[in-house]
Amino acid sequence: MGWSTRQLAELAGTTLRAIRHCHEIGLLAEPERRSNGYTSYGVPHLVRVLRIKHLTGLGLSLTQIAELGNADEHPEEALRKLDSELAASIERQQRLRTEIDLILRHSTPTELPTELGGVVAAANVSAADRAMTVVMSQVLGKSALDAYADTLRTYELDPALAEFGELATDADEATRQDLAEHMLQAPAVRKMLTEFPNFEDLSADAPHGADFAQRAIVLAMLDLYNPAQLDVLVRMNC
Repeated sequence: MGWSTRQLAELAGTTLRAIRHCHEIGLLAEPERRSNGYTSYGVPHLVRVLRIKHLTGLGLSLTQIAELGNADEHPEEALRKLDSELAASIERQQRLRTEIDLILRHSTPTELPTELGGVVAAANVSAADRAMTVVMSQVLGKSALDAYADTLRTYELDPALAEFGELATDADEATRQDLAEHMLQAPAVRKMLTEFPNFEDLSADAPHGADFAQRAIVLAMLDLYNPAQLDVLVRMNC
């Protein structure tokens, strides 16, 4: 006297649907039928279902189990491959958790690479400068971004920089010239001008090339800063 489908499912701790699906895809042999037409499952069926259940619980798909054929009693190669995949997945998840922790602890902007974003958040730069950094992070290489991050680590918001951020589009010539001179005296600006590489060096390892980086940065500046601010920047470089 064997077990019915329902009894087999209960013994294996699974569902009728799972048993039937295993039959449909050829993972479980059809049982004998009693004289009354009812199914009659035996111990081999239970062993097979439990093996399938355990292997899927470990992470193998039903397709992978089917490909194992008779080797599923101890599928060493498949399990070693799965173990390697799990190790890589765990390592990736640990890196992601570390990155998320940094973002949460330092309120890092998520549009920037985590390390650079942390430096930008700590420097408390203006919204326009932060957006400019986002563009730079996409077009400049690692060496240039590392150099930029170094200048930001000792960044202090000078009154002249705050004035630049609030400069009106219709600011007169005298106001622009005066602001350009004051900004050149600001420690943060002097540090940037003396320690940050010139554009030729800046774009040397740009992933899309120097011309692409230059065009992107110029377009970003035109988008982020008003004409008066751009004029001040030109005066500073004269």
